[in-house]
Amino acid sequence: MVSKTLTGRLVRHRDGYGFVIPDREVPGMNGDIFVSPPALGDAMHGDRVEVRLVKLDERGRGEGRIQKVVKRAHATVVGQFCRAKGYNYVMPQDARLNDEIIIPRGEEVPKEDLSRQRTGRVPKPAELEGSIVNVELTRFPNSAQKARGRVIEILGRPGDFGLDVEIIIRKHHLPHRFPEEVLAAATAAPQQVGAQDVAGRRDFRDLPIVTIDGETARDFDDAVLVEQLPNGHFQLHVHIADVAHYVRPGTELDKEARLRGTSVYFPDRAVPMLPVELSSGICSLNPHVDRLVMSCLMEIDRQGDIIGYELCEGVIRSAERMTYTAVNAVLEGDAAARERYQPLVERFERMRELEGVLNKRRSRRGSIDFDLPEAEIEFDELGQMTSIVRSERNIAHRIIEEFMLAANETVAGHFDHHDLPTLYRIHELPDPKKVLEFEEIAAGFGYSLGIGGLSVKRFTVPKGRGRKETVELPGEINVTPRHYQKLCEKIAGKPEERILAFLMLRSLKQARYSEKNMGHFGLAAPLYLHFTSPIRRYPDLIVHRLLKGPSIKEQELHGIAEESSDAERRAQDAERELLQWKKVAFMSERVGDVYDALIVNVMKFGFFVELLELFVEGLVPLDMLDDDHYYYRDATREIVGARSKRSFRMGARLKVRVERVDAIAHTITFAPTTG
Repeated sequence: MVSKTLTGRLVRHRDGYGFVIPDREVPGMNGDIFVSPPALGDAMHGDRVEVRLVKLDERGRGEGRIQKVVKRAHATVVGQFCRAKGYNYVMPQDARLNDEIIIPRGEEVPKEDLSRQRTGRVPKPAELEGSIVNVELTRFPNSAQKARGRVIEILGRPGDFGLDVEIIIRKHHLPHRFPEEVLAAATAAPQQVGAQDVAGRRDFRDLPIVTIDGETARDFDDAVLVEQLPNGHFQLHVHIADVAHYVRPGTELDKEARLRGTSVYFPDRAVPMLPVELSSGICSLNPHVDRLVMSCLMEIDRQGDIIGYELCEGVIRSAERMTYTAVNAVLEGDAAARERYQPLVERFERMRELEGVLNKRRSRRGSIDFDLPEAEIEFDELGQMTSIVRSERNIAHRIIEEFMLAANETVAGHFDHHDLPTLYRIHELPDPKKVLEFEEIAAGFGYSLGIGGLSVKRFTVPKGRGRKETVELPGEINVTPRHYQKLCEKIAGKPEERILAFLMLRSLKQARYSEKNMGHFGLAAPLYLHFTSPIRRYPDLIVHRLLKGPSIKEQELHGIAEESSDAERRAQDAERELLQWKKVAFMSERVGDVYDALIVNVMKFGFFVELLELFVEGLVPLDMLDDDHYYYRDATREIVGARSKRSFRMGARLKVRVERVDAIAHTITFAPTTG
């Protein structure tokens, strides 16, 4: 057991040590594998590594030594260029990359023309001090020597407008420049649907089909229509952009789309999966022009059951480019909106009726709907941030969500019924340990998932000198989506709803793509896939290709599933990190301001709060509580004053003052106040 070799991903800490997250569960081991600084070798944060387990203590905690790097996470590193006596170096933006990168003489200025494109000239090395640069690593670090590299891009200087996005793109290694051959292929794509393209397709151009998207959307994947059938049932049309008609397998466009995997959306910029000529042009379901689609037509009864469907290639002409705001206004009875869209009002009302039917059906089977708000940054006409607000879903958002879910499930069922290979969107059962951790927190608020007992797994672990010990770890747990759904219903509208819903979400595993169907826990769906967004998600494009007929070998589908899941996580991490940077920049001008806040988490070192007026989070560290000696009470997960007995626990409200904003660590520190 102790000499076992495993593979996994290395997560390094800024203090030098690291942990390897194993690819699979290790019997008898609890948690990740600790790796001390001397045992890291030349592995860097994020690398996939082979680690030898050298120690396992009585609590199931493992310690290991890196044997080799299986796959590097960082061919390039972004950081700040610094000059020292006798040499130059770059300090990485990511503190987990730990140490400076030496830049040898002659490698300080990019040999390529990347920097000249921005500045018009290539600067001298002496002018680079303080600049943010992108470095290609030519030697990886180890215990005996620092990393070496060469500067390949000069991104700008701290404070430059838009620099944060440029840094995040490179830090997360997002492909963001289309190669010339890809741009040439996109430019050569037709910008109008020809007669030869329409031949053999179902013609839906006379129907009042519409797209419904956000105000700032530039590409439109889906268009919808609901009709009433003579038998009283609904017929739901979901028409999806036929990207597969223009992006053929093995072409330069296809290779680049697979490399990117997904579009990435930042508050003020997007990194698209496909060039604009396709994403906003011929593939986008723009209003009043012919567009090719893959169509899913579903007959749905009054209980929300899909009793029949048809999948076909079609052509549509969108009658209107609708927004969520406009549709919501129509359905809320706004007179001006109803007059402007008078020919469509009855159809939107029918959509609302069908949304309710579909939502009730999902609810009956136990599908979870957390309905968590997301942060939305508002900008003025000059691109400056003016506020950070909670984006709320209205009825129009829910209409499109239910219709897309119905189409995705229908297409997944089609593949399963005909025993055809495809890419599924799976969401596995939650980890028992995380469910139990959530249960402990929920109990503090007087709630429970009501999951009952927990089985236990027992492992015999060698302790050396012939000794053995039995280790007990959480085993199977009887939890279903309905447990989560019922708790969501109980906390709806309560002050603690935001906290518990977020913590419930964290107790679940992350959804991913797979060539093997394992069901979707969160949706309580036995079959599910992604069919509805081929402009911005590569797996959807693959599903479209498979619907058209040609099969893809399971091994290749497995590779696409792994790559697409990785690309999705990379995009999510980048989007989340940039949003935090934007929040920090926004709050840097508000030091000293006082806000109402909600305590959302309590730790030994302090507690985290979320501002009620602005959708911003930050830490109140223990040293900011100066009116008493405070300590963390583990049993109740609260911070308590030794003398005053004043306590800070999750769900409590208080006033806080913005105390510090760290633009380097990207953190916000608050202090309690009565002002």
